[in-house]
Amino acid sequence: MQQILKQRCDSIRLSWLLAACLFTAQALAQANDTMTPIAPPNQSKAIDIGTGSLPGAQTQESWHAQYGSRFVRNVTLATLTPFLPDPQKASGAAVIIAPGGGFRTLSMDNEGWEVAQALANQGIAAFVLKYRLNQTPADMAEFKRAMDEMFSTTGRRPPRPDPAQMKLSLAPQLEDSRAAFALIRSRAVEWNIDPDRIGMLGFSAGAMLTMATTLVDKDAKPAFIGNIYGPIDAVEVPADAPPLFVALAADDPFFANGEFGLIKSWHAAKKPVEFHFYEQGGHGFGMYPKETTSTGWFSAFTSWLTMHGMFKHKE
Repeated sequence: MQQILKQRCDSIRLSWLLAACLFTAQALAQANDTMTPIAPPNQSKAIDIGTGSLPGAQTQESWHAQYGSRFVRNVTLATLTPFLPDPQKASGAAVIIAPGGGFRTLSMDNEGWEVAQALANQGIAAFVLKYRLNQTPADMAEFKRAMDEMFSTTGRRPPRPDPAQMKLSLAPQLEDSRAAFALIRSRAVEWNIDPDRIGMLGFSAGAMLTMATTLVDKDAKPAFIGNIYGPIDAVEVPADAPPLFVALAADDPFFANGEFGLIKSWHAAKKPVEFHFYEQGGHGFGMYPKETTSTGWFSAFTSWLTMHGMFKHKE
């Protein structure tokens, strides 16, 4: 009898333990999804790129955590943070990384610093561009409502702007990307970089900025570009268009329901293009560990760069 009672007690304890673990996991998941204000992280390596303060800005930069990552909003002063490879591994190539966030926030960990560090580990100099953003409410609750409203338009988003509209609507961001290219080229010798092998990699809104930089800016001249779950509408391809890498998940609620016009445009113009259309991954997968093949985008991207000679060592 005592043995039976002990087994029942152990079973009850196990049930309570499992229930407690489940409750804790649910609580953590809920907390992880919550926008939580945090102190600004150390940005001592960030370089002011010289484009000045965002015109008319009233609300100053602030940071929050969500999904286990750090985000920044109300960026009024653009910076560039270098992640330089070990000199023994340095290839001479470089990439400017533009995180996403709807031009209202920037996913600095998942689409910025973690990507940059991974590239530096492979021998490519990486620079995270913290570009200026559209102003959002200082109050976190109001900001969340504004973001929820933006996401509620999923599936009925307006057509992407044409080049003339890009110049107007993305004027501060285009100025920032242009200045980033100029800064890296001005310090290319110091950073052991080949000025002709500097590309740009963007995520979501950052991908939109990457495409705009390529399509309408005459000075940046990226050697290659990466569009990671950004708009893929048809465009007029410049005569000097660089090789293009695109990664998108089929279940992306924003950009997966188009007709792949960007890829068709690049291919029709006889410009190099590689397109990875993953079955699953959603939007914003970045460097998050997920059980989907979309996590293979980074390996595919570096293999693609290798194929295009970007990892050859500088002479």
